[in-house]
Amino acid sequence: MSEDSKPKAEMEPKRRNRSVALADAIAGALDPVLKKRGFASRDIITHWGAMAPRPYDKVAIPDKLAWPRGERSAEGATLYLRCAPGHALAIAHEGQTIAAAVNRYFGYVLVGQIRLSAEPFTPGSGAKEQKPIQPSQSVQAKVGAQVANIEDDGLREALRALGLALSSRSERNGK
Repeated sequence: MSEDSKPKAEMEPKRRNRSVALADAIAGALDPVLKKRGFASRDIITHWGAMAPRPYDKVAIPDKLAWPRGERSAEGATLYLRCAPGHALAIAHEGQTIAAAVNRYFGYVLVGQIRLSAEPFTPGSGAKEQKPIQPSQSVQAKVGAQVANIEDDGLREALRALGLALSSRSERNGK
């Protein structure tokens, strides 16, 4: 049976027989979403820390890029930024400085003005804090018994801590 006659569900995805950067691997899924937000490429998102002046590289992120109706004019697009609470006034005041920094990075007038997005932004909101699970008495006794015969105190304590961490990780994963 030739590959053309196979149903699409049976065709295997194209294999990449080399390591590929994560950004390149997810480009097919990410690029259409960014295009809907007005970004032609990922550069303004991925290099925001390098192009935005301090402290705005830490307290704001690009949300969308809106071009004026009709042709792309020399005035550039409007860049909407999500900002951390308490920084909106400073970003509104320093909008032209931020726009100049972005334009300097690209080498042409991309951003004409900066506006604030209505979407909320909290720095570090993507990081999940995991609460440590206290192992039960039986787990502590089991791990303690397994490392009891080790003579070196430092090694015994390190292995006990490792055993307790692994047991709490397996409890967290439901195993």
